[in-house]
Amino acid sequence: MKALQLVRETASEGPRLILSELPKPALIPNHVLVKVHASAIHPSDIGNASGLFPYTQYPRVIGRDYAGVVEEGPRELIGREVYGTSGHSYAFTKDGFQAEYCLIHEDEIALKPKNLSFAEAATIGVPFTTALQMVERAAVTEADTVLVIGANGAVGSAASQLVENLGAGVIRATRDESAEVNTDRDPELNALDALTDGKGVDVVFDTVGSPTLTVNGLKKLATSGRLAFIAAPKSGARHLNIDMRDFYRSDLSLLGCNSLNPSAKEMARRLNAITELFESGKLKPDGRWTPVPLDQAVEAYGKLLNKATRAKNVIVME
Repeated sequence: MKALQLVRETASEGPRLILSELPKPALIPNHVLVKVHASAIHPSDIGNASGLFPYTQYPRVIGRDYAGVVEEGPRELIGREVYGTSGHSYAFTKDGFQAEYCLIHEDEIALKPKNLSFAEAATIGVPFTTALQMVERAAVTEADTVLVIGANGAVGSAASQLVENLGAGVIRATRDESAEVNTDRDPELNALDALTDGKGVDVVFDTVGSPTLTVNGLKKLATSGRLAFIAAPKSGARHLNIDMRDFYRSDLSLLGCNSLNPSAKEMARRLNAITELFESGKLKPDGRWTPVPLDQAVEAYGKLLNKATRAKNVIVME
């Protein structure tokens, strides 16, 4: 089979991404062999290709998300359309999904939403499971008002949809002029004072990872408020300067959410929980993805690694 593989000659050098010819995986007990149809290139895939994750083992097939069809495995699963994402194993310590075939434990797959194409389904694993991780950790309820910082990004958009589906209120903060809160013009987030009648928000989802916005978000939390964040600066200052007295007196919570910590089984649970929401139209995939054939994927990665493009690419296998 054809596969995108990270290789490294020595531990002191960075990985190289190549298109390889590898043996088709052989079925082992309690696993399924999936014929992959599509796999998105997420920011964490780009980070993996650049050697950002020290626990990646080489050589390694890259790619955290996939959608495809079960070709071998338990009789009841053969022919089923499935999708999934990695957690901390696939693409790091196990071969990932940017290949024509992949081997996955049968507890780590989810049934693909029937109304989504393979390319669409292959883009939602990382952003929606990360967003759902934030929703669960922050214990969002329909009574909450949630500020989403970076609401036009992949995770921010997913989080906004999930929160709205719960019946909670959403306030979107982006760098756009049309945003309810413009983080360029208003990094202090003072627009929230009028939007919440001075009460503050119950939850802040920070998908940007700017210490300034994170701290200012904490200052806009109501009593018993929760702030969940999924990112931090790659360089420069990473410290948060908070007033401990105000923090504990307001009974606040600060939650770090890393999508690489859960297991692939836990990620499959989350995907299975939202499959019906996609099928009913309550959740929608991001439509800004451009299909790229597998034999052009190394070039696509190169442009992303060199910051020559900000395109959102999903690799298609046929």
